Amino acid sequence: MRRRLIQSTLAVVLVVIAVFGVSLVIVETRTISNSAQERVDSEAVRLASIIDSRLLGEQTVDAEMLKDQVAGERYAEIRIPGKPVIEVGSKPAGDVISSTEKGEEGETVTVQEPRSSVTREVGRTLLIIGAVALLAVIAAVLLAVRQANKLASPLTDLAETAERLGSGDPRPRHKRYGVPELDRVADVLDSSAERIARMLTAERRLAADASHQLRTPLTALSMRLEEITLTDDPDTVKEEATIALTQVERLTDVVERLLTNSRDPRTGSAVSFDLDEVIQQQLAEWRPAYRSAGRAIVSSGKRHLRAVGTPGAVAQVLAALIENSLMHGGGTVALRTRVTGNQAVIEVTDEGPGVPADLGARIFERTISGRNSTGIGLAVARDLAEADGGRLEMLQAQPAVFGLFLSRTPLKKPTVDEPEPTVR
Repeated sequence: MRRRLIQSTLAVVLVVIAVFGVSLVIVETRTISNSAQERVDSEAVRLASIIDSRLLGEQTVDAEMLKDQVAGERYAEIRIPGKPVIEVGSKPAGDVISSTEKGEEGETVTVQEPRSSVTREVGRTLLIIGAVALLAVIAAVLLAVRQANKLASPLTDLAETAERLGSGDPRPRHKRYGVPELDRVADVLDSSAERIARMLTAERRLAADASHQLRTPLTALSMRLEEITLTDDPDTVKEEATIALTQVERLTDVVERLLTNSRDPRTGSAVSFDLDEVIQQQLAEWRPAYRSAGRAIVSSGKRHLRAVGTPGAVAQVLAALIENSLMHGGGTVALRTRVTGNQAVIEVTDEGPGVPADLGARIFERTISGRNSTGIGLAVARDLAEADGGRLEMLQAQPAVFGLFLSRTPLKKPTVDEPEPTVR
């Protein structure tokens, strides 16, 4: 591209120089020739005037007296009636510029100048024009190189930016070049980079959430299938298969919930449900794991509470809290239900050392964790709670007490003219 820009600019300059240069040479040649002719004519008139004045004064007119009046390479021939021809200077050979003037006393004055003097002057003019044209060409080349670099370098940068986007590096460069068209392309690439970065972040977040949230249902399903393979009792096989199907349904619900949250975290299918069913389901699923660890998991508090939310999402939140207590807590884990105002609260606590002081309120941030865990579970749990209009909080650090707050009042159905309220 640089070479094309330089060549095109240079071609334009050469065309301009050719058109105007040839015209200038023609005009200057004619001007120099006309000027030389005018000089010879004026010289002839001047000599005729001098000779007229001397003849009127009856003075002598000879070559010695006139030689100082004829300068340079000019040649003068004076013919006076009744007198010999007077010649001043050397008669030029070849092509000459000549002028003849008749005086008042009948004399004839002829002045000649060799055309070579005109040729030399034309040559000097052509040399000057050529030097100016050469300077113009050099200046045009330098300007073309500068403009080519100014245009080509941004295009190279933009190509590198596009290549980085294609290779998975969506960092915007925020670099501008002072050329509106190129700056527009840079704006579009930066906007695309930001969108790609958001998409990649969402995809990675979905993958991390899915791997974390699917781990527990898959583990429970695996345990049920192992129970089936170890027994020959048809009733036990049927019971374990029924539980396994329930686990598959929960697994499907987890996947659908993750996909829904990845599109819009605020969307949810909140309904009124019985908290006891969800709690008992979690107790049944987690007792084998706690029994294997030599620990217990119990429930207490107000019974037959109903709350508004998505049962699958609430189950995932409780599973994250129970798993967190299994990994980081100690002793017996207790799930206690209570009522505060218009909200149903499920508290999950254990007898372990609690949350380290350096974590504090950052416990719900992604990648913030203790004991080399993923740091995703509590962040996903809070997102799921907020998607149903509830909230998840750490009520106490030592020992750790987490509270899941859910509304007890169903959300008001929006009418045609009434916007749906946002529950936070």
